[in-house]
Amino acid sequence: MSNAMRSETPIETPRTQPVDTKLEVVVIPVSDVDRAKRFYDGLGWRLDADFANDADFRVIQFTPPGSGCAIIFGKNVTAAAPGSAQGLYLIVSDIEAARRDLIARGIEVSEVFHDAAGVYAGKDEPYLFGRLRISGRDPDHRSYRSFASFKDPDGNGWLFQEVTTRLPGRIDADETKFTTSTELASALRRAATAHGEHEKRNGGKHDEGWPDWYAEYMVSEQAGKQLPL
Repeated sequence: MSNAMRSETPIETPRTQPVDTKLEVVVIPVSDVDRAKRFYDGLGWRLDADFANDADFRVIQFTPPGSGCAIIFGKNVTAAAPGSAQGLYLIVSDIEAARRDLIARGIEVSEVFHDAAGVYAGKDEPYLFGRLRISGRDPDHRSYRSFASFKDPDGNGWLFQEVTTRLPGRIDADETKFTTSTELASALRRAATAHGEHEKRNGGKHDEGWPDWYAEYMVSEQAGKQLPL
């Protein structure tokens, strides 16, 4: 290497902050656009757009309640095979309530299930924690561990995943946010149950400071911090 090519000291470059990069759209491949529109409308999702530039192009956008990410499908918007989108996760705070809502809307949905203690085997369709599904909610009521599944008319596969407490570092610890009234109500019910145990441990007396206790519990739960006793 010539002296002209050799650098005696390392070249310093300024450290940059990552640019905000928000996932806002997932493309769903469908075979019948109007049928798919009826299905996702039937889920109660918000219709954001339905437009066509000409006879060969149409795009439809729906957003699930409380979601920052939408789906789009239509005519000539993707070359993927209809039904090939699998493992699409919908995060909910109360999986039983989410399942009841779909059933009330006439949507076929699986029973609630959890993983077989880390067993990655079996004939079931794959999901985050493996393939072998055990009926019922996670027995230890762990966040991230209870599921239910459903499909759209083309076979695109969706999964409800119940998340009640985020793992540390998954959200901004200084920000507490509930995107829907249902999510807030679920958090309040969990806080109420925990507060009942708190009162039992303190002689069964009514806690005048329950609003502060609820607030601390709900903020800590969402941020993945230690919960108050």
